[in-house]
Amino acid sequence: MASIMQAPARKLSPAAFAVAGLALFFLLLPGTLLAAEPQAAIEAAWWVWVLLLFVFSFILGIFAVLAGVGGGVLFVPIVSSFFPFHLDYVRGAGLMVALSGAISAGSPLMRKGLADLKLGLPMALVGSVSSIVGAMVGLALPAQTVQLLLGIVIVFIATIMFLSGKSGYPEVKVPDALSKALHISGIYYEESIKKDVSWQVHRTPLSLIFFLMIGFIGGMFGLGAGFANVPVFNLLMGVPLKVSVATSGLVLSINGAAAAWVYMFKGAMLPLIAVPSIAGMMLGSKIGAKLLTRVNTGSVRIIVVSMLAVAGIRSLLKGFGI
Repeated sequence: MASIMQAPARKLSPAAFAVAGLALFFLLLPGTLLAAEPQAAIEAAWWVWVLLLFVFSFILGIFAVLAGVGGGVLFVPIVSSFFPFHLDYVRGAGLMVALSGAISAGSPLMRKGLADLKLGLPMALVGSVSSIVGAMVGLALPAQTVQLLLGIVIVFIATIMFLSGKSGYPEVKVPDALSKALHISGIYYEESIKKDVSWQVHRTPLSLIFFLMIGFIGGMFGLGAGFANVPVFNLLMGVPLKVSVATSGLVLSINGAAAAWVYMFKGAMLPLIAVPSIAGMMLGSKIGAKLLTRVNTGSVRIIVVSMLAVAGIRSLLKGFGI
């Protein structure tokens, strides 16, 4: 796994290095504990799992905002692998976790000019419709099949981002006609380089198709789909990485709300799992939103790839029954 987790050498700030290290530690810790004492872990009192969920979700809340992937993309594969809960309940809670984290971080990011409504709303409109369909399909499939497919999707996205070039500030010379009609462009202050960065987008029609598919995948796996929002915004449309990360949360809040109703209607939303997870995620997201403007774009990209790779591998192992 060490070779998979390695990334090209980049200059990291001490804060970003500490964040990435803590993330990997807390992601790997549950597996170590359960492997050492499997029977004791299963027989733990119910409040122990509630406390663990709160702490775990708090940590995820910090890193989910920095990575722009939404808490669900990490919550679902890891909790379903190391906690004694059925996958359907975990997916339902995962959607609520992603939704709460996005809402909690959304206000600070919009005040800082990072989350852009004109960019996010058209993508959220098509994604919310397909997320409802995806949720229905996901609940109809066997849990182990969904777990395996989840791992494949996450590892695939992590691989693409790992192999892609630097994309902190993509250059879009000519915006497309649709983005001009929708007035999708903006400017924000980049603290790491101490100057304003203006941006515009292209390939908007193709991106709408991608967000249609992303919404379906997010609803099906209970992820909120933040794991794919950022690559499409950043690599396909040419949006700066920090704006992509911040606007991803806006799209998450709309898509997640649409799919969550399906899980509620089907009885796959258990308060004992969802409530401590949401509380931890919202608190962690507040901290993550404050850290986002202080971390350089290269560090954010490394955190994105690292967390997606760990979550994808965990889900694959569970899907294969390991």
